[in-house]
Amino acid sequence: MTEQEELTQALRKSEEALRLVVNGIGALVATYSADGELEFVNQPILDFFGKTLEELKGWRNNDDIHPDDLDRVAASWTHSLTTGRPYDDVHRYRRSDGAYRWFSSCGRPARDGEGRVIRWYVLLTDIDDSKKAKDRLEEQEKELRQILDLAPQLVAVLGPNLERLYANSGALAYFGTTLAGWRQNDMESEVHPDDVQRVRAAAESALSTRSAYELEKRIRGSDGTYRWFLARYKPLCDDRGQATRWYVACADIEDRKRTEERLQEENVALREEIDKASMFEEIVGASPALTAVLSRVSKVAGSDSTVLITGETGTGKELVARAIHRRSGRSSRAFVTVNCAAIPRELIASELFGHEKGAFTGALQRRLGRFELANGGTIFLDEVTELSPDTQAALLRVLQERNLERVGGRETIHVDVRVIAATNRDLIDAVASGTFRQDLFYRLNVFPLEMPSLRERKQDIPVLVEYFIHRYARKAGKTFRRVNKRTLERLESYPWPGNVRELQNVIERSVIVCDTDEFTVDQSWLSTGRTVEGAGALSSSLAAHEKAIIEEALRASGGRVFGPGGAAERLGIPRSTLESRIRALQITKSRFRARAATVDP
Repeated sequence: MTEQEELTQALRKSEEALRLVVNGIGALVATYSADGELEFVNQPILDFFGKTLEELKGWRNNDDIHPDDLDRVAASWTHSLTTGRPYDDVHRYRRSDGAYRWFSSCGRPARDGEGRVIRWYVLLTDIDDSKKAKDRLEEQEKELRQILDLAPQLVAVLGPNLERLYANSGALAYFGTTLAGWRQNDMESEVHPDDVQRVRAAAESALSTRSAYELEKRIRGSDGTYRWFLARYKPLCDDRGQATRWYVACADIEDRKRTEERLQEENVALREEIDKASMFEEIVGASPALTAVLSRVSKVAGSDSTVLITGETGTGKELVARAIHRRSGRSSRAFVTVNCAAIPRELIASELFGHEKGAFTGALQRRLGRFELANGGTIFLDEVTELSPDTQAALLRVLQERNLERVGGRETIHVDVRVIAATNRDLIDAVASGTFRQDLFYRLNVFPLEMPSLRERKQDIPVLVEYFIHRYARKAGKTFRRVNKRTLERLESYPWPGNVRELQNVIERSVIVCDTDEFTVDQSWLSTGRTVEGAGALSSSLAAHEKAIIEEALRASGGRVFGPGGAAERLGIPRSTLESRIRALQITKSRFRARAATVDP
């Protein structure tokens, strides 16, 4: 054998070995000429397409490449042939059974010593399974994102150290930003300043323990206002127990917090009302004067009309207000009492209408007012004449529009509240003297009720005495078999300037000191000489002299009891004292007015 034949044979063996290797690598291999003509394909290509090499050479004109990919593949291949740059692409080839599969196509040029392309080698790797798996994963991820975007919570994904990675559309909409903008923000710029330290401490503890946790916090929205959210954090840990992700879901609980705050305030109000228990639990008595009032109560209770209750101190005005509420359609809602005389004038507006945090010194947090606490129910304004002019104007607005604003706030709040007002003063006189708004008087005086004094319902005294004895004897663990006859006569003849409340106090005191089964009252308690026919401690002549002095002061003031130039100022005594003396001496103030005020009840 010649040397040339030996070389040829060795080359053939080498080529055969190389062909075996190329055919056995499990990938589709092809070579192209420098101008892009197909020269060689390995056996897997022939098996995949079910065609010969000659049949494969016309790939631009057959259906070997998916129609949607053909133009892109041809353009990319042409660009590589023109520039000599490597070729990489992903497209679909049609198998012999008609099914298309995804392949990664990698084309590399072979060059001669001068750098000219002399051949192209192409490797096709079947990636159909991984491509479909990736597509399924992307589809599932897209579906998951859609679900998260529909979730009513603010959802976020954080990194191992709580760095921001992802937020759903609800969160981005609440913050009014993009995903990129949200990633750049920090926690302290979004959380209420009062909550920052608590939130930071919880996060630091969770990072060290890698345990799930939850907490309530206030988060600032795009409009600058804060809302309460319940934030739940849960880590995703790897095989070593290290957190690789933190998943966060924040549920809006603002309404719940408002309800809790409202209930807490209502509970406080209710406890206050329990502590300030009314003079008796039930209306006791059957006198004509009391029966007439209760008849009117039964008529007005079912309506939503505003009621104005007048009468002396201790006649049971609050008790009647409660009776109206219990018999109304609002009985299941709150009954809130406000004693306007017991609250400093500078605080009464805050008490009635609430205040925002920072509205004034000491306003450390927002507080709901009594009107908001009574929303849906009834508010009882006792001693309404003690309201300042500014508060009277605000109250008038609530009565007219059913709207209010908290002190220091701008939000208009609608309230549905029935108003019952009470006073032991002469409102007509207060209007005439300019200390009480006339328009507010008309708003309150929709349905007037005048409570009779105990002097006007003496028939009820024995019943009230029995009621109070039973009540306080039971508390004291005592039993009384009878009431001393002389004691009962004294109780019935006493004028009771303090009305039922005074009677209640006398009975309670007597129950404490009585040591026998016969109930008696110390005579000195009822003969202090402080009242004659309802008030004075004066003899008839002294009473007449006092009456003349008061009438002269009323005449000089034009019938005005208080205010600049009023009778109280002229006499140098408190107006409450003068009012008491006027009632005791049965002085008719209206006859001293320069121009009588007429008001339809």
